[in-house]
Amino acid sequence: MDYKKYRPGEILDFTARTWPGKQLQKAPQWCSVDLRDGNQSLVTPLTMEQKLEFFQFLVRIGFKEIEVGFPAASDGEFQFVRNLIEKNLVPHDVTIQVLTQSREPIIRRTFESLRGAKNATVHLYNATSPLFREVVFGNSKEKTIELAVYGAEMFNKIADEFAAVGGVEKFNFEYSPECFSQTEPDFAVEICNAVISAWHGRNRGIIINLPNTVESFTPNVHADMIEYVCKKLIHRDKISVSLHAHNDRGTAVAATELCLLAGADRVEGTLFGNGERTGNADIITLAMNLYSQGINPELDFSNIDKAIELYERATCLPVHPRHPYAGELVYTAFSGSHQDAIRKGMAAKPDGFWQIPYLPIDPADVGRGYDPIIRVNSQSGSSSAAYILETKYGMHLPKPVQRDFGPIVTAFSDQNAAEISPKKIYELFAETYVNLESPYRLISKRDFVQDFEMCSFTCKMEKRGEEKIIEGRGHGVIDAFCHALAENYGLQFEIEHYSQHALDATEGAKSRAITYVGIKLGGVTTYGAGISRSTTNSALKAVVSALNKSEHC
Repeated sequence: MDYKKYRPGEILDFTARTWPGKQLQKAPQWCSVDLRDGNQSLVTPLTMEQKLEFFQFLVRIGFKEIEVGFPAASDGEFQFVRNLIEKNLVPHDVTIQVLTQSREPIIRRTFESLRGAKNATVHLYNATSPLFREVVFGNSKEKTIELAVYGAEMFNKIADEFAAVGGVEKFNFEYSPECFSQTEPDFAVEICNAVISAWHGRNRGIIINLPNTVESFTPNVHADMIEYVCKKLIHRDKISVSLHAHNDRGTAVAATELCLLAGADRVEGTLFGNGERTGNADIITLAMNLYSQGINPELDFSNIDKAIELYERATCLPVHPRHPYAGELVYTAFSGSHQDAIRKGMAAKPDGFWQIPYLPIDPADVGRGYDPIIRVNSQSGSSSAAYILETKYGMHLPKPVQRDFGPIVTAFSDQNAAEISPKKIYELFAETYVNLESPYRLISKRDFVQDFEMCSFTCKMEKRGEEKIIEGRGHGVIDAFCHALAENYGLQFEIEHYSQHALDATEGAKSRAITYVGIKLGGVTTYGAGISRSTTNSALKAVVSALNKSEHC
């Protein structure tokens, strides 16, 4: 890899920066460019119907500014804008935006597409970086400024013509020095101020868009450029400074956040970061980042799966399973230590602010459930299967049983090289601890007799096909049963662990009980479990299951 053929960019000498000490306090003005920048990057562009469905979705989730196309590029682009206006599909509080180059026929065609609109932004751009000036267009700085000012003045002229015949109720003008990120900052200031001068004082909104057209620097350097230019723009209090970051270095979101700290007011971007090359800044991530800091993003992503469904169907692009906030797996833990921390955090439910380990936001806030938070594979710890059994089946496994069951689940996952479903975990637990009827099986029990502290107990047992009535006495039913087993089968064991709880607490008297028992036989502890509507029967079954697991039986 010949890294020496690449030249590092020049770092701006700007010591007056203030952005590193600031904190975001509110959402910026959002402008979706899904229908223009996003659409033009697709292998198969959106159909008219898809563009309309996408537009209406953007409106529903709260966008007040939407760039809807490049009307002079094709009849289809032009007609889409006309349909929005003529069919009255643009809400009164939403501004549609269109893009144009600095050429009179294209500008006129662009304005014509907006006739009858209530609120519209016309977006002018021309390339300003040395590479484009010298290599692509062969223009000097002076010629580049002339082209921008020509377009700006043409905007004024045609807008005045429109006003005379009631063309558009409210115009905003936007200018982008394309490839701002590779343009000399002082030249960017010069050309932007020339355009502002042409537009100022005409009672129209002015937006200066400073695009990270090709991401060339680390986010901090781009933030320095934004703050430097913001401090030098004329009539700064009368204009809106906008961002349009691309993701060539993979840091469009970070660059956008730092540039908002640096003084920008507005963000252009797309859902899930679709766009040319590596894409645009992802507005979903940006908005949800604000949300996670307790800031109202002013966009509603409470049904994130609807956004995914529309996006994937319309663009034919997949949403990555690890996409922040929206990915299928982002609220899921496979690691045992992560699962244990999440489980304890969910159980604690601290008052006030959301504080759950490894979950920066509540999955329910984006319409996700809690079922998939912990999923089990060979990387999961002993508590992960216990969490599944608790949340899905109401089973509260004691710690010793969790530790005993964990390796069994891991071994099963290793053997099958796959994730284990909740249903399979339950079946594996039942096979391992509950449904064990060999060599011993409890067939039936008779009434037991309690006299003072002692209990007499009689039952029918089967051992390897041979049935037998056994009797015993002890301090309670379980103790009497253990004595009966010892006297009739020579099974000398101790109960080291015993716990019981209702499985179906909501069913009241009809609820089942589950009992967990650990017995020590031959110096080894084994565990069993029993389930029954009778608390006594569930305990007896648990003892028999534990015995059947012991290699000494």
